[in-house]
Amino acid sequence: MTLKPGWTGRYFEDFEVGDIYRHPYGKTISEADNMWFSHITLNLNPLHFNADYAAKTEFGRPVVDGILTLGVVVGMSVIDLSQNGFNLQLDEVIHHAPVFHGDTIYAQSEVLALRESRSRPGWGIVTVASEGYNQAGVKVISFKRTMMIKQRHQAE
Repeated sequence: MTLKPGWTGRYFEDFEVGDIYRHPYGKTISEADNMWFSHITLNLNPLHFNADYAAKTEFGRPVVDGILTLGVVVGMSVIDLSQNGFNLQLDEVIHHAPVFHGDTIYAQSEVLALRESRSRPGWGIVTVASEGYNQAGVKVISFKRTMMIKQRHQAE
């Protein structure tokens, strides 16, 4: 039997502008996910946790906190993009459509720009455009994300 190492993520050299990563996991957002997130972050907008209130809005039911949706899509991308790095910046976050309890979110990211870090030798800066979709293929969120990613020789 041969022992094989697990996936340890991509390094700066593994990225090319134009690459599109369809992130492998989906996440069904439960009512509990939304309730806990809203309360933990002190987002007390009743649209997120009061079914009676939400029923009287244009949405007709509780809406998942948009920052939870953002966090889920960023989290889905880590396995493909930032396992060997860290976030520098999020830009141009747009919520295109609401997410509801029971929706399953999927995501993909496209590499927009690459450059070696000027301040941190052995590291590179990767900028991507990410999008999240629900189970019906409706785009629910988009944003740009810039990350500092380790170069391969830093791992050796």
